[in-house]
Amino acid sequence: MNSIVAIVGRPNVGKSTLFNRLVQRREAIVDSVSGVTRDRHYGKSDWNGKEFSVIDTGGYIVGSDDIFEEEIRKQVSLAIDEADIIVFVVDVEEGITPMDEEVAKLLRKVKKPIFLTVNKVDNAMRDADAVEFYNLGLGEYHTISSINGSGTGDILDAIAAKMPEPEPVDLEAKELPRFSVVGRPNAGKSSFINALIGEDRNIVTNIAGTTRDSIDTKYNRFGFDFNLVDTAGIRKKSKVKEDLEFYSVMRAVRSIEYSDVIILVVDATRGFEGQDQNIFWLAEKNRKGVIILINKWDLIEKETNTMRDFEAMVRKQIEPFTDVPIVFISALTKQRLFKAIETAVDVFENRKNRIPTSKFNDTMLEIVKNYPPPAIKGKFVKIKYCMQLPTPTPQFVFFCNLPQYVKDPYKRFVENKLRETYNFTGVPITIYFRQK
Repeated sequence: MNSIVAIVGRPNVGKSTLFNRLVQRREAIVDSVSGVTRDRHYGKSDWNGKEFSVIDTGGYIVGSDDIFEEEIRKQVSLAIDEADIIVFVVDVEEGITPMDEEVAKLLRKVKKPIFLTVNKVDNAMRDADAVEFYNLGLGEYHTISSINGSGTGDILDAIAAKMPEPEPVDLEAKELPRFSVVGRPNAGKSSFINALIGEDRNIVTNIAGTTRDSIDTKYNRFGFDFNLVDTAGIRKKSKVKEDLEFYSVMRAVRSIEYSDVIILVVDATRGFEGQDQNIFWLAEKNRKGVIILINKWDLIEKETNTMRDFEAMVRKQIEPFTDVPIVFISALTKQRLFKAIETAVDVFENRKNRIPTSKFNDTMLEIVKNYPPPAIKGKFVKIKYCMQLPTPTPQFVFFCNLPQYVKDPYKRFVENKLRETYNFTGVPITIYFRQK
């Protein structure tokens, strides 16, 4: 499971600039998803072969009566609690402030890797000024300039060194699949899980999860056998809406990293809102299988095309990854629950699809021969060979003479044709074009 890196500090020290620097270092790994509140961001990055999630928190403020700032304090504390590694950003221009000391006091109690990061150090004089931050009592510090990238490579090296080595992937492993039920608070996650488990408790065994407050429920019924990762406990953390929303995304990040298939529960009475989309794209960027459940469908006033129109609206919101199963359910009346689980299992099986190379070449080379990439500057791209990579999720490589001339629209065309030919419903696909 990938690590979570939280960027914390008081306002206006350059946290968001550093966040953008980390997630946009390479275009292929950029994922800057706006969070539920106006200054939260969640992203994916990698360094030295290690993938990790990055969370940009709001500025930590003390002594304020502002309600929003009170929520920021709570959210920073939650991020510190949930993250594996903490990057504490301070500003060399202003030196140590009382708010910096408050954050340092908080962090000195934390038994996790903490990287004191002195920002805006873009010359030798400021480098000397950074020495005063030893007084925060957090040990050594790193100097960076997030605006121009100076020093960020060094701190990323240090952060990556604290992360565990990626576990080798055993494609033949027979571990039970893990399905995570995620979504907004009050979308009906608990009701869905309780309806699945039912009152017959002898089919349930609680296994301590790898993440705090998450429990794997082993589900073995009607021929299905899988671990259901329950994140519904997030609803009990607080009655404060802002705090609750942020906490739910934190839990979703954890659950998505840990699972094979994401069951995204959406409240039909509220529609497919911003946070639902955020969680969906986090799952997609993590290359997990996805199924969308539209819950509380029994509460919707229906006309002839209500379901069709609602589904079309959701697919519009998740473009271009629209090959995702959408099931309309009611956890209260147990409507279509069996279909929901059956579909989730199908998505898990689709994620394991392996296409023989000879069969794949026979099919796809004929397609690209009839519909080749458009010529650019009078040069024609000729695709000679293709294959599926031996990876845990579906990834394909096409070898050609001029891969730099293959643009995103053609990649989407190839993906669409691939999905039309083979069953990868609910599963993100990665396509590469490489030099032959």
